[in-house]
Amino acid sequence: MKKTFTINISGTVFHIEDDAYEKLQNYLLKLKQHFGTGEEGSEIISDIEARIAELFTEKSDGGKTVVTLPWVDEVIKIMGSPEDIMEADEEAEAVTTKRKRRLYRDPDNRVIGGVCGGLGAYFNMDPVILRIIFVVLFLINGIGLLAYLILWIAVPKAQNTAQRLEMRGQEVTVSNIEKSLKEEVKDVKESYKKFKESDTYAKGRENASQFGDFMYNFFKVVLKVIVIIIGVILIISGFFGLLGFISSLVIGHSFVASWPLIWTPEFHMPGFLNQFVSPGAVSLGIISIGFLVGIPLLAMLFIGTKLVFRYKSNNTAIGLSMVGVWFLALIAMAVISVSQVGNFKSQTSLSSSEPVNCECQTLYLDLAEDNLDYYGREDWDIDKFNVVVIDGKERLIGEPRLDVEKSSTNNFIVTVKKRSRGKNNSDARDNVQEVIYNYTLKDSTLFFDPYFLVSEKGKWRDQQVNIVVKVPEGKSIFLNDNMDEIIYDIDNVSNTWDGDMVGKFWEMKPEGLTMKEYGE
Repeated sequence: MKKTFTINISGTVFHIEDDAYEKLQNYLLKLKQHFGTGEEGSEIISDIEARIAELFTEKSDGGKTVVTLPWVDEVIKIMGSPEDIMEADEEAEAVTTKRKRRLYRDPDNRVIGGVCGGLGAYFNMDPVILRIIFVVLFLINGIGLLAYLILWIAVPKAQNTAQRLEMRGQEVTVSNIEKSLKEEVKDVKESYKKFKESDTYAKGRENASQFGDFMYNFFKVVLKVIVIIIGVILIISGFFGLLGFISSLVIGHSFVASWPLIWTPEFHMPGFLNQFVSPGAVSLGIISIGFLVGIPLLAMLFIGTKLVFRYKSNNTAIGLSMVGVWFLALIAMAVISVSQVGNFKSQTSLSSSEPVNCECQTLYLDLAEDNLDYYGREDWDIDKFNVVVIDGKERLIGEPRLDVEKSSTNNFIVTVKKRSRGKNNSDARDNVQEVIYNYTLKDSTLFFDPYFLVSEKGKWRDQQVNIVVKVPEGKSIFLNDNMDEIIYDIDNVSNTWDGDMVGKFWEMKPEGLTMKEYGE
């Protein structure tokens, strides 16, 4: 039993025996060596492979028959052996054996679809006569147009050299494919030569040159306008951005706050840093930030003026000095940042649990009034922290988080867990004790403050307040609508999202917190 291979010839897959595959491969290899690897040679080989695929398809008659050695011998006999091709080249004779013609549309001799060109090649007639016949039939009763459209749709186009040879009734052999392709290349070269020597080419070249000059000058003017626009934007942004930054650095707000294209931070930079950085490092931090932001804004202003006014300046030393100062400020800021990381080295927590003094079956959870809503707040928010000004002093406030769990007793219990960081355990413990959070009970309603406070001298050390309301089995809670501000990832049987839990009653059952249906 012979071994078989699966090969792809001109986009068609065939199964071929090993001896047939070896002979076919040697045949194509000799042809490639003869015709070379150039563009013309590659096109000839491509047409030869298309013809071989067509012959194999005809012999298999649409089945899955394996290509055998006799098939390959027959194809080589039809196409011509490499030795016959070489002898034909030496004698300068081409094989002109006639074969049965096939009807194709001729793309090389077409006015619309190539139908008349194909019919002319098939019947060996002048395509002009056929075009006249179609026009006359169209003028008489319109049948000429219908016939032309049908032929256009039904008749395939001659897409390669082999099909063009079949259209003219010539045998599709290697020699004829080579000859036809060389004639086509020759016709193209002659046509191009005539066109290049014509007056049309000279005029076209001159017009193209003039058009190129016009486009060059046009885009040159457009580029200058764009450069000026960019320069103006840089000048405005740099100038007013610098004013906005300086005013924010000094007084905490900018008088150009609502202007477009202007960078205007709306918080007091020293006050901002004072909430995070140790007192001794605030001044150095302010200076570093001033250079880090101010130098790029000055550079924008300088580049914008150069783009608009196009003046020359010998400012290499000044530029290098500004770059050096900027890098020094960057290094200083990095040193300050690294030194402050130590303030977050340790973490500690403080928990307190208290039973709810309520004999109720359902406990209502509500958010207390925001008493700090009347105080001024800084316009920045970092990790749910903000700063309020109380009696002229800045105080850090944060947002607590509330969860609900099952109680191990028959009473409602509220657990408040405070966490904070510090440079050591003692410092972290001091920081956590400075966190102030309150809640109150009125009748059967627990009112939770919407914020927690840090002491006046306290700084941001990743303080957190986590509240857990523990519900006894068989009892319920009601979450008021405004509780969605502080509730966080409450586990429940129906896996309801926190925002959809508010405004509903929830009962603690053995399987977990379950939403009560109306009427229960």
